[in-house]
Amino acid sequence: MECNVILVGMPASGKSTIGRLLAEKLPNYTLIDTDSLIERTEGKTISEIFKKYSEDYFRKLEYDTIKLVCSAGKNKIISIGGGAFENPDTRNTLLNFGKVFYLKSDLDVLYYRISEDVTRPLLQSENPRVVLENLLKKREENFLRAHHVIDTDNLDEEEIVDIILGSINEKKSQC
Repeated sequence: MECNVILVGMPASGKSTIGRLLAEKLPNYTLIDTDSLIERTEGKTISEIFKKYSEDYFRKLEYDTIKLVCSAGKNKIISIGGGAFENPDTRNTLLNFGKVFYLKSDLDVLYYRISEDVTRPLLQSENPRVVLENLLKKREENFLRAHHVIDTDNLDEEEIVDIILGSINEKKSQC
């Protein structure tokens, strides 16, 4: 099987967790979390990059990182930041590089998961739930362009992984 797997979705949708679990089941694959890669490369957290430079600066770094990762060959599991799929160039690059899976989660589930998380710069506001709701409304249209949409609300992590593995196994000739 040589199908790159790309995980997209809102902050706290489970992209990093599902990516790690997939990597355990696909030992010949390399797991790349683009936010973590950017943090290591820049020597700063995403929040620090936003604060010191700007969101635009971060989005350029994000696009360049994703382009570099995609040029590095096959057998990748890529977990991208929640906003990366908004950029049409990034989205097209990812859609052409492998199978994109949108981990769709309900607003209430997402809010519960991030309610105490201070590491997400776009959600640092007086009313993070409203910010999250607006982000979801804005991003949903692009997330739905993924090859596969997995409604994760009533699934555990293993079930999500099994759905992804089943999909790439059945469609490996199309990867």
